[in-house]
Amino acid sequence: MEFNKPRGTRDFLFDEMRHRNEVASSLRNVFENYGYQEIKTPLFEELKLFTTKSGEEIIDQLYNFTDKSNRELALRPEITAPVARLYLNELQKSSSKPIKLYYYGSCFRYERPQKGRFRQFWQFGCELIGAKSPEGEAEVIAMCNDSLDKIGITGADININHLGIIRGLFKHFNIDAATQREVMVVIDKGDKELLEESLIGENPLIDSEELNQVLIKLIDLVGDKSILKDIEELIKEYEEPKDSFEELKQLVETLNSFGVNNYTINLGVARGLDYYTGIVFEVYIPELGAQKQVCGGGTYSLIKVFGGEEIESTGFAFGFDRLMNAIEELTDQKELGSHIDVYIAPINEEVRPKAFEIAQLLRRNGIACDVDLNRKKFKKLMNHANNLKVEKVIIVGPKDLEENNVTLKDMNSGEQDIISIDSIVNTLKEEE
Repeated sequence: MEFNKPRGTRDFLFDEMRHRNEVASSLRNVFENYGYQEIKTPLFEELKLFTTKSGEEIIDQLYNFTDKSNRELALRPEITAPVARLYLNELQKSSSKPIKLYYYGSCFRYERPQKGRFRQFWQFGCELIGAKSPEGEAEVIAMCNDSLDKIGITGADININHLGIIRGLFKHFNIDAATQREVMVVIDKGDKELLEESLIGENPLIDSEELNQVLIKLIDLVGDKSILKDIEELIKEYEEPKDSFEELKQLVETLNSFGVNNYTINLGVARGLDYYTGIVFEVYIPELGAQKQVCGGGTYSLIKVFGGEEIESTGFAFGFDRLMNAIEELTDQKELGSHIDVYIAPINEEVRPKAFEIAQLLRRNGIACDVDLNRKKFKKLMNHANNLKVEKVIIVGPKDLEENNVTLKDMNSGEQDIISIDSIVNTLKEEE
């Protein structure tokens, strides 16, 4: 009988897990420096949480099931909706604003597996609940940028838009909600030819040549803050998008105060979800090709969708697996050393109890170590230490023990020193 891992899932072995944990630790450090605290939500939630957020059509992408009490549940496909539910359940009445929280966990989607896309994947993200714009949005984008710097990813391009500009135009031309949604989905695909076909082809989605021409010109605007004047010129005849445009200008100015300058204004960033209300952004690493997007986020009003009060929130999530791909492809990976500081090698059966005592002494003093558990011969013990890439070996022999000593061997230089067991902790810590 053969057992294989489910399609779209992966096994992570020792070195890969060490790399992933190191990156996660770096991200935690950045987030916590910004005052964020970690939360955890369940791996599964009520199915209606996700259908309320994204519509019934999302069911085809979910791992959903009925439990033994006939409750409709689903493995979480993302963590923003669970965070909104957690806020309503636990934080709505007790916490002052703004609330800063972050999360790291696995999500599940029933999609066709392909390069860079799996059915189980990980997200590392944050939510800033109740902060004012543009300060809150600028700080979130700055934290995203600092996170990438911390893990060694350079050349990231933060693409920023304000959805209120396009939605203001929709309002001016009285475009119904269903048509708006169709157009936003096309914009979100980032395919210029498809957008032109959808707006000025044989069967345009919008029955307004004026609006169609303005939209095509707007979506084509991508660049630094110098393009703001071009945007302003395009929308000058329409009152409804002007407030959103001013908010975008204010964000750009505030980003400069936060030291963020590697951004691109891109009115083609749509995020494709109705609950985004203002600023949206996506982070691209062009060298990754088709998998270049490693992060997405923006300002939204999801809590109101779930029956809570109107409260502005800003958040983003890194696709953690894509981050790992970016690190692997774009940075110089340092070779991992041993996962332990020292290996303990008892020479014979007689000294094994003392070897175990020394191992426990080191472990309880924060020194990672391993000790022979298989009663190997001495030569095999040293071969095993080499395979572990360990730098120090403590050789426990009967003659040394008579003087309460052991031999400490440096595996790189081959040098050996006799040290007392009483001083072994201090000796190893001094050499760290």
